[in-house]
Amino acid sequence: MSLIYAEQLTKKYDDGDTVVTALDRATLSITSGEFIAVTGRSGSGKSTLFHQLGLIDTPTSGSLAVLGTNALALTERQKTAFRLKHIGYIFQDYALIPTLTAIENVALPLLMAGMSKHRAYAQAAQTLETVGLAERLKHLPSQLSGGQQQRVSIARAVSHAPALILADEPTANLDHESSLSILAIFRRLTEQGITVVMITHENEYAKLTDRVITLFDGAVTEDVKN
Repeated sequence: MSLIYAEQLTKKYDDGDTVVTALDRATLSITSGEFIAVTGRSGSGKSTLFHQLGLIDTPTSGSLAVLGTNALALTERQKTAFRLKHIGYIFQDYALIPTLTAIENVALPLLMAGMSKHRAYAQAAQTLETVGLAERLKHLPSQLSGGQQQRVSIARAVSHAPALILADEPTANLDHESSLSILAIFRRLTEQGITVVMITHENEYAKLTDRVITLFDGAVTEDVKN
């Protein structure tokens, strides 16, 4: 069974007197443990697809199943609970809370999911250790390099053991060495059975994944294995 199955997924926006089709009848299937790159030029629909697969937005038409659940049948409250339990998000700008330490940033979604403070902080510390930040638990984001901040973001995304990680341009603000270290972490996650879907403009990094899905004008134009 597919971890994600989208069929004829379409998203349209009203833009004054015109209707913009940001995602055009996209059909794709992703299984557990795959490392997927989604590529395409700016405006091709990558971020729109990210928002649909992550249950952040609702498509105009089509169908979407994530972990066997009809995502379009969920209420907003159910979507929030589903995201907190099953999906981890990683963003280009790290999206860390600047006034919280690394361990506090990672523990926050665990606390939001109802975990006790003691367990949340213990799990956050353990996850930060797995991404090489055991010595940076009490550092603020401003005290960390870009690569370290992205590692905190990854730790936050995986701390609740999700089935799916969605990463939107996670290497865009990093140097080559830091980018490769982030990709190595993603590869280790997939070896543990976690699915990683990464939006990227970098063909060099896309080639290091299992499959590359290419979008053009909102449509899937290519889906090839590396």
